[in-house]
Parts: sequence; structure tokens; C-alpha cells
Amino acid sequence: MQAEPGPMAGSFPKGEPARRTLRDETLLVLALSLGASGVSALISFVGSVTKPGGLRDQAATMNASAAPGRPWLDLAWQLFGITTALVPVALVAHFLLRERAGLGTIGFDRTRPWPDLGRGTAIAAVIGSTGIVFYLAARGLGFNLTVVPEALPDVWWKYPVLVLSALQNAILEEVIVVGYLLRRLDQLGWTPMAALAGSSVLRGSYHLYQGVGGFLGNLAMGVVFVLLYRRWGRVGPLVVAHSLLDIGAFVGYALLAGKVDWLPTP
Repeated sequence: MQAEPGPMAGSFPKGEPARRTLRDETLLVLALSLGASGVSALISFVGSVTKPGGLRDQAATMNASAAPGRPWLDLAWQLFGITTALVPVALVAHFLLRERAGLGTIGFDRTRPWPDLGRGTAIAAVIGSTGIVFYLAARGLGFNLTVVPEALPDVWWKYPVLVLSALQNAILEEVIVVGYLLRRLDQLGWTPMAALAGSSVLRGSYHLYQGVGGFLGNLAMGVVFVLLYRRWGRVGPLVVAHSLLDIGAFVGYALLAGKVDWLPTP
């Protein structure tokens, strides 16, 4: 007699993940990605504030050389870092597919490219202009370190790597901190306001290495991004906006550092 087929290995009862499974899964994703970055940034911030002198006399460097004096090895390290940083996004995609959902559920797909591009560009224009003013003011008041967006050598791959780094940051943060996290918090029974606070505080936490200004500025950005996601139901425009903001910061700094008086340098 033929046995009846059992449940699919690894599937959840009645096709839905249990509450504890969702909680543990979320904590693991954050521990492997931006939650760990938040703890690292907090430790870095404590180290900065306990040093002699003010925060503005210290620097927070991003996109630094990994193998000085060895351009090809440096390029390999840069590409390795960008690629491995996106592994948590692949993990999130796996978890969503297990629910028979996918990244399209949170609006990270190619179904609406032009609206995503238009909305993202508009967001970047507004946040970018106010963000520069806020950063300069926070640093002037001693609430922020001097942020050095890039310190790569002048080689042919410098600008492509900066663009790829910006795209990696945008995809990682918006997919996990907005789309995935809000979906999970909703499933876990969090209220919309509590979920907004959790997502925004998390975004601010992993920018704390820049100082109090970096935390507050990104906290505010997190609130705006969550509200826009709730309205549109898509992280696509947020990924576009974040990409443009970081490309402007990374490439702009590379082109302007030391050539204009208003841009702080170490």
C-alpha cells in the first residue's frame, strides 16, 4: 500500500511560520547584518567620545583601501566586501520565498521601474540638500565626526567601486531595515508606530559611528522612509533614493575634497 505523502521538509504548519520562528529568524538576520553594525557603531562612538578633544577633530572613514600599494589585490578585497555584504539580502529572499512570497512582496523588483526611479530621484533631491546642511551644522556644533566618504587610491576602478558600494548600501539597508523588518514586525503583532520606531532607531544606530548628528539625521531619514514605504508598498523608490544619495556623497567627496572650502576634510 502506498504511503500518503507527508508534509514538505522544512515547511511550516499550515503553510505559515510560527511566531517564535519569525522572531528568531529576524534576530538572526539582524545579527548577521545591520543589527551587528549597530553594536559596532555604538562601540566606535563610545571610543570616540572618550578620546581627548571634540568629535569634529576626529574622522570616520568609509570605503578605505584594504591593500594599500597593491591595486589588484585591493580591488579584489573591495569586490569581496561588497558581495559578501549582500548575503543577508539573499537570505531574506530565501525566507520570503519559503513563504511563497519573494522580494516582489516588499516592492524590490522590476515591475515599476519608471515610477520607482522618479520617486527615488525626488526623495534624493530633498533629503540630499537638507542632509548636507544638517551634517555641516552638526559637525560645527561638535556633535559629529568629520565623515570621510572615501579614501581609495587614484586608480581606474575607484569610481566604479564607489558606485557599487553605494548600490550595496542601498539594497542592504532598504530591503532589510524597511521592507523585511516591517513585514516581520507586522507579522509579530507590533503596532505601526512601534514598527516605525524600531526601524528608524535601528537605521540611526548603525550610523552612530559618525556621532550624534549621524544618529539623529538617519533616524529622521528612517521615519520618512518608513512612511513612504507604508504609502507606496515598495522599497524600490527607497533603494533608488539611497543609491543616489550615497553615490553623490562618495563620488562628490572624491571630486571635491581639498578643492572647496566648505567641505570638511581631516
